[in-house]
Amino acid sequence: MNLAAAGVQTEKRGVSVNEYLQSISNSAVYAAGDAAASGLPPLTPVAAYESRIVASNLLKGNHRKVEQVALPTIVFTNPPLAAVGLLEDAARQKGLEFRVTHEDTSGWYSSRRVGEECSGFKVLIEHRSDRVLGAHVTGPHADELINVFAVAMQADIPASKMKHGLFGYPVLSSDVKYML
Repeated sequence: MNLAAAGVQTEKRGVSVNEYLQSISNSAVYAAGDAAASGLPPLTPVAAYESRIVASNLLKGNHRKVEQVALPTIVFTNPPLAAVGLLEDAARQKGLEFRVTHEDTSGWYSSRRVGEECSGFKVLIEHRSDRVLGAHVTGPHADELINVFAVAMQADIPASKMKHGLFGYPVLSSDVKYML
């Protein structure tokens, strides 16, 4: 595509867009996912999220903006590694006050029942708000478990409420209450 011929300004990461994912130099052009320099990482869920915003703005005029979301990232290794939210160093740099829960879970039933010898977690919980700031998990089904933390972060569900939630057993998410 010859974007320059259409007057579409680009950056290294893609089309330069505003908060509505509209080109800053050609208002008839919108971009999402890998094509947009939106500041979010080029991941499949980001492309789907941004595509919904673009479609809505095209159909109804600019009314939906890109919001900060708790974006889970996953490394599909064996066992999987997954994270969402802040790392401990980043939370400290922001001056946040929080507690850290972490543990090697290779001895937990959820790991032993599938023969996983390498598993663990770290969760950051802000003191004042009781909200999860970040979660980092490795082990069986960490790729699914991280979504529980992502939804809790997006919905501002306090850790104390998550701790008392009921989860199916013996799936990994039933261990959430012990991770908080």
